[in-house]
Amino acid sequence: MSDLTTAVTAALTADRDRLAAYLKLQTVSAQNRGIKETVDFLTREFEALGAQVQVWRDVTGSNPFVFATFAAGPHGNADRTLLFYNHYDVQPPEPLDEWQTEPFTLTERAGHYYARGISDDKGELMLRLSAVKALQASGGLPCNLKFVVEGEEEIGSRHIPAMTQQHARDLAADAIVWETGGKDADENFQVTCGAKGILCLELSVTTADKDLHSSLAAYADNAAWRLTQALASLRTADNRVKVAGFYDDIRPLTATERQAVAAMTLNADVIKQHFGFKRPLITTDPVAELVNGTTMTINGLSSGYEGAGVKTVIPKTATAKVDCRLVPGQDPQHQAQLIRDQLSRNGFADVQVTYLLGEAPFRSDLTAPFVQTAVQTAHEVYGDQVRLVPNMAGTGPQAPFFDAVQAPIVAVGSTWAGSGPHAPNENVRVADYQQAALYTAKLLTAFGTEA
Repeated sequence: MSDLTTAVTAALTADRDRLAAYLKLQTVSAQNRGIKETVDFLTREFEALGAQVQVWRDVTGSNPFVFATFAAGPHGNADRTLLFYNHYDVQPPEPLDEWQTEPFTLTERAGHYYARGISDDKGELMLRLSAVKALQASGGLPCNLKFVVEGEEEIGSRHIPAMTQQHARDLAADAIVWETGGKDADENFQVTCGAKGILCLELSVTTADKDLHSSLAAYADNAAWRLTQALASLRTADNRVKVAGFYDDIRPLTATERQAVAAMTLNADVIKQHFGFKRPLITTDPVAELVNGTTMTINGLSSGYEGAGVKTVIPKTATAKVDCRLVPGQDPQHQAQLIRDQLSRNGFADVQVTYLLGEAPFRSDLTAPFVQTAVQTAHEVYGDQVRLVPNMAGTGPQAPFFDAVQAPIVAVGSTWAGSGPHAPNENVRVADYQQAALYTAKLLTAFGTEA
């Protein structure tokens, strides 16, 4: 066992109580709970490790940002700086009756850690701080480090663009490590280099001033039917978005990106088991779709009477929440306008489209030296089971970070295919958590010597 491995193991053991204390904080941004306590906690813990800490409260309307910096050690490279992005907020724990453990109590069972935030994203930050402690105990930090931790990721990171613009000089770095990552269903460790964008809309329609008796369906329009027909007009039976121009701006994959996609796998049987799918997959090439495919998803529908028993009415209004996952080349505002225009062409100009949220997609250059360093280091820790992934299927505010810092971004971490972020019984495997801490320490070491 190497000295660094021993130091990481010791740090993780010493830091278990800190991990439990962090997870105990009910930092639910959607409910504005636990924000101050969590900011105070992080400030204390960063300072205990010797960091210089600032709490940024200068972004109007935002939860505070915690910004911490560490100088390179006496033998480290003071000309190299790595920036970590994490978030301190978590999803609400509901439905509570589906949890097998207390959601805000760290529980170790059958080789897993369970708690809300253990995978997304509190656990990842704590293992990174354990890696910092291990390096400090092994001769010092190999480079300068910066951490920026936000408190609104779970509600859309609306204030990240303003923060990155206002603090671009503070955030300056040679590379960025994103909030989380981990292993796929085939146990391949993934080095992920981007994120899809997202467009969130609300579609609504009103067909009368009041709900009507359903006998009047002989002549009165129905808002629920009107809206579902409008939605159906936007998507084909084979799940393609039926909006003129929707795919026109997609940036084609480069040769390197195509090669990375070809090396990726998706274990459909394992995925089906984890999620309990009742229907077949809707594509014959899920890997390609996860990387560079766009989507249009109905997140929720509401109309008319939804209680127990019978109430025979014609609903006067209907609403739907819709999201689209976007890929490099697509702009959320532009895609929203294309959808409005398509509804008009389809005869649904009366359907109101409200723009709720948009985040741009982003993908790092897969040939960047830091990306290659991240992959090479992964092979040292995880062996042959390493995959380079052009971008994740989910979304995060990577584009504004790149705009401000102009540095490659990689996402790595301790999750596995069954981690269940956002769901009850969120978990990571203890062995993966320990392995990710060692990987982080080794990545920092390699980065400090990167030419």
